[in-house]
Amino acid sequence: MQGRFIVFEGGEKSGKSTQLNLLHQYLLSKNFDVILTREPGGNGSQIAEKIRDLVLDKENIAIHARTELLLFLAARAQHIEEVVKPALAAGKIVLCDRFDGSTFAYQGAARHLDLSEIIVMNNWAKDNLEPDLVIYLDITPEQAETRDRLYKVDRLDAEKKDFHEKVRTGYLTQVKTKKNWHIIPAFETIEEVAENIKKIVSFIL
Repeated sequence: MQGRFIVFEGGEKSGKSTQLNLLHQYLLSKNFDVILTREPGGNGSQIAEKIRDLVLDKENIAIHARTELLLFLAARAQHIEEVVKPALAAGKIVLCDRFDGSTFAYQGAARHLDLSEIIVMNNWAKDNLEPDLVIYLDITPEQAETRDRLYKVDRLDAEKKDFHEKVRTGYLTQVKTKKNWHIIPAFETIEEVAENIKKIVSFIL
């Protein structure tokens, strides 16, 4: 089987991690060869994980927007070469929690960095690798506030509501312009969201 690169995107409390784990278990039950990884960081990449710890640490409030972008791109470059490319070459399905859609939403739309510069640097960092499928779990900041937090707050999670509204706008813009993106309302039940995801994923497997 040819490798497949499937990315999940979404804002704070969108349920990405929950849905990724559910899809991972589902694909394993169907005997697919699949790995679960994330950005920043990566399954098996110590270097990318160390960058993750640095860039998401709540204590590092002095990180400039350009520095933040470069750290994310450095982690991406390492993750692609060390984890994603080898897995795809081996014919595996790669499920990734965030990819460059997050860069355009967070550092582009919310941090207001120049999109043309981000495009050039991002293409270089990811060696022009494109996901086969991007699933965007859409939730408003107001809806997110009603959900219990299941994980520790990081530096980006702790940003104000206005920041997260800009992030969502950045995501919705990408949904409209990128053919491999699919939007799924994230404020339905876990089971309903999971079924919607399975239907979409089935088209590329």
